[in-house]
Formats: sequence, structure tokens, C-alpha cells
Amino acid sequence: MSERKASVERNTKETQITVSVNLDGTGVFNMKSGLPFLEHMLEQVARHGLIDMQIVAEGDLDIDAHHTVEDLGITLGQAVAKALDLTGIRRYGHAYVPLDEALSRVVIDFSGRPGLEYQIPFKRGTVGDFDVDLFFEFFQGFVNHAKVTLHIDNIRGNNAHHQIETVFKAFGRAVRMAIEADPRMQGTIPSTKGTLSG
Repeated sequence: MSERKASVERNTKETQITVSVNLDGTGVFNMKSGLPFLEHMLEQVARHGLIDMQIVAEGDLDIDAHHTVEDLGITLGQAVAKALDLTGIRRYGHAYVPLDEALSRVVIDFSGRPGLEYQIPFKRGTVGDFDVDLFFEFFQGFVNHAKVTLHIDNIRGNNAHHQIETVFKAFGRAVRMAIEADPRMQGTIPSTKGTLSG
């Protein structure tokens, strides 16, 4: 299997973002964005997904975090898609992750068809000063540009921090499972259609 690495830059009037990934890494993570809680969540993806990530993001945080969070999801999705050869991978991944009272399930399919089902009944609207509505925007951006089907369900939880942390940890582990090489596929596309292009 060739190296599964990629770097993507996204520059708009609202944000300037660079994302580099190594899908066969060890979980090395470095990020500068001015959004410490999102950085904490993406570190969970790196550590649990064993994906090396280098991210630098500058955005119009003086307005709010919406553009930066959404564009981070877009750029990360583009980087993963660019790095990933779909030949011979497992394609599907899933994980359940608990954290104290919270439990979440994430299921992903590198299907070539963007789709997001997202059910997180947050118990409050912010974690610190981070608006939890923005997590949907992040995952929608990722889904649209990685071209994956993603189901996210927080099954239970009373603490918003615990709820979203279980989601990001499960997301990392589900991605890790899905992009693993399947030795029984012997270099073929994991689809009866012979393609995962949509």
C-alpha cells in the first residue's frame, strides 16, 4: 500500500486553512485555530483514529466561529479523500464509545455518497463559549467533501462535554476501522458495482 498522506489548503475571504494528514500515522496532532475546544475534540480523532494531523486555521472569529468550524470540516474531508485509495479497504467502520454517563455510536461508510444523519440531544447550548450547534456544521462539511455516509447518535448523556467527546472519539475509531486494509479484498474495490464514486 502506498503512502496515504495529503495536504490541502483552503483560502477564502473568511478563512485560511491548511490541513495535512497521514492516515497511517500514530496519532501525532498539532493544531492552531483559536478554538481550543474544537482542537481538543480533533485531537481525539487523531489519537483514536491513529491519524497524524497538522492543522493551521485563521478565520473571522471576531464575527463568530461558524465559518472557521465549517471550513475545517470541509478541508479535513478534502484531505482524507485525497489521501485515501479506496481499493482494498474495509469501507465500513463503527464504534461505540462511553465517557462516564455518556455513550455514543458512530457508523461510517466510504460510499462516495455524502450523507449525514446526526442525532445529539445536547443538554446545553455551549461548552465553555463554544456553540454546540457548530459541530453539525463541522460534520456536514466533512461528509460533503470526504464523500462518506455518516451516522452519529448520542445514545445517552447528561453532560454536553461528555456527549460530544464520545462522538469525536467514536468518529476517530470508526474512520480507523473503515480505512484499514482488508487482506481478503486483495486490492479490489469493496462494492458490487465495482466503484465507490457515487
